[in-house]
Amino acid sequence: MSPLQTSRTPMGFTEFVGFIAACMALNALAIDVMLPALPMLNADFGLANPNHAQMVIAIYLLGMGASQLFYGPLSDRYGRRPVLIGGLMVFVLAGLLSAVTDSFGTLLAARLLQGVGAGAPRVVAVSLARDTYSGPQMGRVMSLAMMVFMAVPILAPSLGQLILLVLPWRWTFGALVLASSAVLAWTLLRLQESLPLERRRAISADAILEGYRITVTTRSAVGYMAALGLVMGAHMGFITSAQQIFVDVFDAGRSFTLLFALIALAMSVAAFTNSRLVHRVGMRRLSLVGLSVLVGLNVIHLGLALAGLVSLPVFLLLQAGSMFVFGFLASNLNTLAMEPLGHVAGTASSIIGFVSTACGALIGFGVGQLFDGSVMPLAAAYVVLGLLALTVVNFTGRPVATPA
Repeated sequence: MSPLQTSRTPMGFTEFVGFIAACMALNALAIDVMLPALPMLNADFGLANPNHAQMVIAIYLLGMGASQLFYGPLSDRYGRRPVLIGGLMVFVLAGLLSAVTDSFGTLLAARLLQGVGAGAPRVVAVSLARDTYSGPQMGRVMSLAMMVFMAVPILAPSLGQLILLVLPWRWTFGALVLASSAVLAWTLLRLQESLPLERRRAISADAILEGYRITVTTRSAVGYMAALGLVMGAHMGFITSAQQIFVDVFDAGRSFTLLFALIALAMSVAAFTNSRLVHRVGMRRLSLVGLSVLVGLNVIHLGLALAGLVSLPVFLLLQAGSMFVFGFLASNLNTLAMEPLGHVAGTASSIIGFVSTACGALIGFGVGQLFDGSVMPLAAAYVVLGLLALTVVNFTGRPVATPA
C-alpha cells in the first residue's frame, strides 16, 4: 500500500527508511546518551547505592512500554500522524523538565513521562512500516532502519561524554530536546498519513479489546513477541551495567564511550547484513540461527568468567558477537510478530512494543542490579534468556495439533 496522497510530496524509500530510523533512534538516544553521566548523577543526588542511578533508564523504559498500549488503539482510530505529533510534544516537554529539576524523585517522574512520550514514535514507526510494506519487503525496511537506528548506540555515549567535557551532565537532556524537536519538525513538514479512513477502527472498549484479543490469540505473534522480550531483557542487562563493567571491572575510564561504540558498531553491521539475507534465508531461520549463536557465545563467555580469564579484549570480542546477533534478532523477531497482524497494525504494534519493552526494562534492571564487580551475572543472563527465547521460537514454528 502506498501512503495516502496529500498536499505533501510523498517520501521516497530512502527518506521513509530514514524517518522510521529517526523515530526509533530517539529511544536509543534517550537511553545511551545518559550512560557516561550516571556517576555524576549519582554524586549530584547523593544516592546511597551506585546501582540506583540505573533507575533513570529502567523507569523511562517502563513508561515507554506501558504507553504503547494506548498509542496503538489511538493510532488505529485517529491515524498515525496526529498520535506521533502528540507523543513527540510530550517527549520534548519531559526532556525540559528533566534538565531543570533538582529532585531525584522529580527526575524519575520526568523520565517516566518522557518514556510515555517515546511510546508514540515506537508504535507509529512500526505501524507506518506495516501500513506501507509487508513480508520480506517490510523486513528489509526494518533491517535498514535498524542499521541507522543502531548507529545511535555507537554515537550517543560519545555525545554524552562530549557534553560532559564542556557542560553539566543535565545538558544530556538538552540533546534529547533538540533531537526530538527535529523529528517533530520532520513529521510536521513531511509525513503523510498512511492509514486510510476506511481502515480505521473504532476506539470503543469493545473495539480495543477485540484488537488486543486478535493479537494475543495469534499464536505466532505471541511466540515471537515473547522471544523478542527475552532477547531485549538480555540486551538491556548489558546497557544498564555497561558503564560499571567497563569502569569498575576493566578500569577503562574515559575509554568507555569508545569501547562501547566499537561493540555497538557490530549491531549496525548486522542490521545491514540482515537486510541482504532476509529475502534469501528467511526471517525465521535467521532468528533460530542467531539465537543458537547467542547462546553458544555466552556459554563460552560464562565459562571464561568462572575461570577468571575474561580480559578486556576477550570481553570486547564476545560482547560484540552478542551485539552482532542482536542486530539480526531485533528486526526479524519484531517483523515476524507483526506479519499476521496487518489489519490491526497499530494495536498489535502497541502490544508487541509493550511486552518487549517492559520485559527489557524489568529483566535488564534485574540483571543490572545483580552486578557484583564481574561479568558473570551478565554472561549467565544471556545464556538463560537466550535458551528460553530459542525454545519459544522453536515451539512457535511447530504446527498446532488438531483433533482427529
